[in-house]
Amino acid sequence: MAFTIKDAWLPATLTAAPMTDEEFAALVAEHPDLSFEMSADGELIVMPPNYTKTGIRNQEIGSQLNVWARRDGHGRVADSSAGFLLPNGARRSPDASWISLGKIRNLDAHSRDRYFHLCPELVIELRSDADRLGALRDKMREYIDNGAQLGWLIDPSREAVEIFRPGAEIEIREHIEGIEGEGPVTGFVLDLRPVWNPIA
Repeated sequence: MAFTIKDAWLPATLTAAPMTDEEFAALVAEHPDLSFEMSADGELIVMPPNYTKTGIRNQEIGSQLNVWARRDGHGRVADSSAGFLLPNGARRSPDASWISLGKIRNLDAHSRDRYFHLCPELVIELRSDADRLGALRDKMREYIDNGAQLGWLIDPSREAVEIFRPGAEIEIREHIEGIEGEGPVTGFVLDLRPVWNPIA
């Protein structure tokens, strides 16, 4: 399913037939310069590469989470290149996520070697200049509806973190230097200073 989309048209939403893990992986492999997600309604979302500063910020977030997870020992961290097939059929790639070892061990062998068929317990999305806030909030709600226990939408332009929890309204914290994990990631503290100022 090769195609060409001009950068000026990205992000773009296309329609596509349902795909197996293998078919979706083949599509992604045909377009290594793009990122793909798929909504539960079968919409294929095509995104350009991140701006460099966004990539630096995302690496900082993932690195801090991974250092903590290795010490904690109860789960594993995935970066923005990892895809998940959510219970509602959407294919999503959070910018950073944490999955408990218990959930991973409950996967069948096929899913373990391909896209995990689950929603991580912690999902983090980092807003870039090209991201629409409303669309990101919808994605965060989808994660919560599909089993995430905690979601952080990090917006450097406002120095804000929007916190999503099951059965609760969004909590917004602005101009903070760090944020503490809760629930499955209790004990994790994300230092936001290098996220707000990644090239200081």
